[in-house]
Amino acid sequence: MSMNREKRYKGITHGEMREFLEEKYLQYNTPEFIENDPVSIPHMFSGKHDREVSGFLTATIAWGRRDLILRSAHRLMELMGNSPYEFIINASENDLKRFSRFVHRTFNGGDCICFLRSLMNIYRKYDSMEDIIVEGMRQDDSLVTGIASLRRDFFSIPHSCHAEKHFADILRGAAGKRLFMFLRWMVRDDGRGVDFGIWKQIRPSQLYIPLDFHTGNTARKLGLLRRKQNDFTAVKELTSVLRTFDHDDPVKYDFALFGLGINERF
Repeated sequence: MSMNREKRYKGITHGEMREFLEEKYLQYNTPEFIENDPVSIPHMFSGKHDREVSGFLTATIAWGRRDLILRSAHRLMELMGNSPYEFIINASENDLKRFSRFVHRTFNGGDCICFLRSLMNIYRKYDSMEDIIVEGMRQDDSLVTGIASLRRDFFSIPHSCHAEKHFADILRGAAGKRLFMFLRWMVRDDGRGVDFGIWKQIRPSQLYIPLDFHTGNTARKLGLLRRKQNDFTAVKELTSVLRTFDHDDPVKYDFALFGLGINERF
């Protein structure tokens, strides 16, 4: 172990840090985690497509207080008749009008209708959003390229500029916390009952850490992250460090960092 690595972890060896993060990952990655987390919304459904649609929409509005996120997400599902995929496949323009008054922070009714129209357009052409990402990744096997492809397709129909703010542009440096959280839900499957693992064409090793205020601050206090700004450069830096602890599944430590920040106010 290099002196730089020792210094980075503030005197804690690489092995000790890995052991600590593993312990916290196991502590928080349990079914008890689900109830008060946005992931509880796609857990309401058993079908792959329902989980995908509900997960994407829930992740889109997942900022702010978690109780308010859940309240808004439940409202969205109710407006879709608690059958999100069926709604996306069959909805008419008249059906979309009921969302005009939906508001969650800066995500307003117009944004919501725009996102629903985009999903309707995507599912007319593809079985899953994963297919678009994988198609984009054929260029360089980069998840970033795949996400850029999904974003491009998502906004290929007429839309407002305001709606674009709610789908992170990774290529322009956005941290993409909500987007990477959604991908974590869809891709990871460690058998512990939180993430779904319903996307099989993307490897967990290709994922990036969902970086927010809590995970960023915790990572910096642990010496895992030096960059002060929560942007995609910081996401890459932290994910790279987490890959040294588990190359095949680095994003599992999201549970550890988030739990330490929220539950233990680390």
